[in-house]
Amino acid sequence: MNRPPSAPPSFALADVATPGVGTISDRVYRYLADRLVSGELAPGDRFSLRGVAEALGISMMPVREAVSRLAAEHALEVAPKRAVAVPLMSAAGFRDITRIRIAIEGAAVAMAAEAASPSELAGIAACEAAFRAQSRSQNPDLAQSVSLNQAFHFALYRAAGSAELLAIIERLWLKVGPIINFDLRGSPERLRFGGAVRYHAAMLEAVRTRDPEAARVALSTDIQGAADYILSQGHLPD
Repeated sequence: MNRPPSAPPSFALADVATPGVGTISDRVYRYLADRLVSGELAPGDRFSLRGVAEALGISMMPVREAVSRLAAEHALEVAPKRAVAVPLMSAAGFRDITRIRIAIEGAAVAMAAEAASPSELAGIAACEAAFRAQSRSQNPDLAQSVSLNQAFHFALYRAAGSAELLAIIERLWLKVGPIINFDLRGSPERLRFGGAVRYHAAMLEAVRTRDPEAARVALSTDIQGAADYILSQGHLPD
C-alpha cells in the first residue's frame, strides 16, 4: 500500500500546559484532535505517549487520558509499549463516512448560505483565496494544502451558526482529516486539477448569493469527487 509523503508529527508546546479552559488533559485532547482534523497527522503516523509528554513539558497522565479518549472515538490506536498510531480506515468505512459527511456537511453549508454574516463571508473568501493560491504555486506545499482545505471547510461550517452541528462535523473529521492526505498530498497535479479549487469557488459563490441548494450541491460534489479519487488509488483496505 502506498502512503502519501508525511513528515513525523511535530509536538511543539502550544499553550497546552498554561492556564486556560479545561484541564490539561482536555487541552492535550484538543491539541491532538486539531492535528487529526487538519490532516497534520496522516494514516500510519506513529508517536509515543512519552514523546508527546516530553515535547509538551507535561506528565504522562494527561497525555494518556487524552489519547484514551481519542482511541475510544476510533481516531487513534494504542499499540503495545505505549506506541500510538493514526489508524487506516477500511474502504467500506470510508464509503459510509462519506455518505454521512455529504448529508451533515451539506446541511451546514446550506445553513451557512442563509446565515453567514459579512465578516464570516470575508473569512470564507480569505480561506478560499489561500487554498487557490497554493494550487497555483509552482512548487505548492502539499501538506499545507491539506490544512488550508480544512480551514476553508470549517470557515463555512462555523458560519452555519450551530455549535451542535459543528461538534458533529468535528467528530467526523477526527477520522477523515488524516485520510484527506491521500487526495491533496498525492501530487501537485492533483491539487491543481482535481476539482477542489473549482468546488470551493462554487461554494463561496453560493454563500455570497444566498443559494443554499447550490452550496449543498457544490459541497456534495467536492466530497464525493475526493472520495472517489482516494478509493481509486487503493490506499484503503477492503
